[in-house]
Amino acid sequence: MERQDDKSALATTRARIAAAATLADRKAGDVTLVAVSKTQGPEAIEPLLAAGQRVFGENRVQEAAAKWPDLCARHPDVVLHLVGQLQSNKAEEAVTLFDAIHSVDRPSLVKALGAAITKTGRRPDCFVQVNIGEEEQKGGCAIADLPALLAQAKDAGLSVVGLMAVPPAGVEAAPYFALLAKLARDHGLAELSMGMSDDLETAVMLGATQVRVGTALFGARGTAA
Repeated sequence: MERQDDKSALATTRARIAAAATLADRKAGDVTLVAVSKTQGPEAIEPLLAAGQRVFGENRVQEAAAKWPDLCARHPDVVLHLVGQLQSNKAEEAVTLFDAIHSVDRPSLVKALGAAITKTGRRPDCFVQVNIGEEEQKGGCAIADLPALLAQAKDAGLSVVGLMAVPPAGVEAAPYFALLAKLARDHGLAELSMGMSDDLETAVMLGATQVRVGTALFGARGTAA
């Protein structure tokens, strides 16, 4: 995808979200754009901050810890999401740094996050990641395990607000997004983290409340901070 200038790329992405929301008889304001800034340095992030973007996503705790404290000091209204896989031994650092965690996917992580929340007093919003395509190589809990994991998360004191999924690559995403939306409804969860640069319109039309967009905003990946 060809890189636009930062302000234009942000405006284009927001317009795509708004158009899809209109088609679905939804409000654009009901969909949060999470600008996925993994591997992007402060020099790439600052223009989006200047253009008014305030919600950002990172894949790795270590990378986020290296670059975001200084950025957040200058922009204290930034909301930071962890959208990548989380190791249990990084749970406390993640709870301290992030406002939302999109990749809760196993009992050991639930336990670690619960302990971190108790210790730090911080309670980020959590999304349970579902392996919606039943792919062996992907993170996420199995669909059959979702009820038990949600119960464990509640017992551990996590603030589970919704579900997250990444559909299989190279196939139509709509059935997977529709299934995730049904699972969220079945479990009384209001938030859906689904949709990326290439399929955000489909996700918005099927109920996404958070879309995780990197390439459309930043172009090809840069060098990790």
